[in-house]
Amino acid sequence: MIDTELSIQQVAARTGLSVHTLRYYEKIGLMEPICRASNGHRTYHTHDLEWIILLMRLRSTGMPIAEMQRFADMMRLGDAGISKRRELLEEHEQKLLLQAKELQDTLSVLRDKVTYYRAWEAAQHHE
Repeated sequence: MIDTELSIQQVAARTGLSVHTLRYYEKIGLMEPICRASNGHRTYHTHDLEWIILLMRLRSTGMPIAEMQRFADMMRLGDAGISKRRELLEEHEQKLLLQAKELQDTLSVLRDKVTYYRAWEAAQHHE
C-alpha cells in the first residue's frame, strides 16, 4: 500500500469521526502523536488511518475507551506486547460471542412472535 499523507479533515471525512474526536484520541493516548507539517498541521499517514479504523471497530463493538487505551499501550511494547494484545482481544471476542448469542436468542423469540401474529391475522381474514 502506498503511504498517503492526509489532513485531519481528510481523515475525518474518510472515517466519519469528527476532528474533535481525532484530536481527543491522540490526547488520551489512543494514538501516537501525529506528525506535523512545517505549518504545524497534523499529517496522517496510511498506518495512522489503519489504526484509527481498528479503534473504530473496537469502539463499535462496545470496547470501553479504557480497554482501548490498554490495547494501545500494549501496541507500544512492540513484539513484547503481542501475547497480552492477543489475550485482550480474545477476552473481547468472548464478550462479543455472548452478545451475538443473546441477540440470536432474542431474534428467535421475535420471529416466533411475528409468525404467531401473521397466523392470527390470516385466521381473522378467513372468518
